[in-house]
Amino acid sequence: MTRWGLWFFWFAERTLRVFRGLVMGYLARWWRKIWLVRGRGEPVAGRLLFPRKADVQRDYPSSGLVPNRLTAILQEADRGNLGRVMQLFEEMEEKDAHLFAVASKRRLALTGLSWSIVSADEYAEGVDRVKASEAAAYCREVLSELDSLDAVLQHLSLAMGRNVSVAELVWDVVRGSLRLVDVVPVDFGRLAFDELDALRILTSEEPERGIPVLPNKFIVHTPHSVSGHPGRGGLLRVTALNYMGKRLTVKDWLIYAEVFGMPVRIARYDSSATMEEKREILRMLESLGSKASGLFSKAVELQFVEAGQGKSPPPYSEVVEFLNREMSKAWLGQTLTTETPGLGGSYAATKIHEQVRKDLRADDIRKEGRTIRRDLLAPLARLKFGQDVPVPYFRRKMDRPRTVEELTNVLSGAVNSLGLQVPVKWAHEELGIPVPVGDEEVLSGSN
Repeated sequence: MTRWGLWFFWFAERTLRVFRGLVMGYLARWWRKIWLVRGRGEPVAGRLLFPRKADVQRDYPSSGLVPNRLTAILQEADRGNLGRVMQLFEEMEEKDAHLFAVASKRRLALTGLSWSIVSADEYAEGVDRVKASEAAAYCREVLSELDSLDAVLQHLSLAMGRNVSVAELVWDVVRGSLRLVDVVPVDFGRLAFDELDALRILTSEEPERGIPVLPNKFIVHTPHSVSGHPGRGGLLRVTALNYMGKRLTVKDWLIYAEVFGMPVRIARYDSSATMEEKREILRMLESLGSKASGLFSKAVELQFVEAGQGKSPPPYSEVVEFLNREMSKAWLGQTLTTETPGLGGSYAATKIHEQVRKDLRADDIRKEGRTIRRDLLAPLARLKFGQDVPVPYFRRKMDRPRTVEELTNVLSGAVNSLGLQVPVKWAHEELGIPVPVGDEEVLSGSN
């Protein structure tokens, strides 16, 4: 066989190998999607998403942020590309202390509450109590073993600002059946929307278009989506213009403070001074800015003029306080529970504003509970007990702050007047008194 023939067979073999690899890779991805969506109705074991280098890289889009640049970033998000807007939202909280404070206060009002899994028969009538209790007990058992659950709940609460937050459910075969073994937050840089505003998740195999959100595999929390594009309802988008205005105002304020706080140095020279003498005088004036000392001849007249003398400073402080109040209104619905120097308010107004905060918290609790029940508890219960099992509810425990005197009156009225059965363990916990252990000596009061 000639040399050209050998080259031909070598080239044909390499081409066939590459073509076979491409075809097999495509078929594998296609079969995996079919298995996940139409297989046996069960989620696939293992993780779909693994950490990428791109997840920790940022472009800092807030640098040099101006109205045109902000508009371009928001329009890009409207087209489904969420990378830059998610980075901008992250930077906004990092660089604005007031925004960070009100956002943390709104989220902490939710995530700071303890949670529980409640049986479905406590919320609906006509439910099989036995199945409902078994499903609730199983969900409690599984979730109690997940060390990452609290971190995931905090990750999902970030959707208050971004309007979308996603976590992946990791399933594995345990004692012959699928069981939830972990929940992993999904980086916001992986999220995108297609042309029909459907959420997709970017992967190493699909870095541009992404994969669809598969059922029983992801928790998707979109608290502010009522209608329209899912990326337009977040509170960080609402306050983006205020953030930009505040950044520009503070920048001008710092420049003004630098000029206003330093006197203007003026040197007058004789008309006969040469160009070299003028340059020497200028260098001396520049040295006064750092060394505060200089040497001039008798022919040079030196004068210091105080900057801004006799004039009131520009209203930078008022603008910053106004923008802070706007951010507080967007996140908390009011301003009197945040630090706003120079503002006053009556006790009645403060109570009304505090009630607004409670209304927002109640709404956040309801939306979070709906998402957790739909995307976490429902797959757990139905995979174990079947599709007709009553799905339990995720409920936050609303703390009721009481003084010891108030709690004592409540216990006395409940037990002595109403005859209610109050658990002793609960009474000890509410009063902060430990339960006696064994033959431990206890105090006995007068009856």
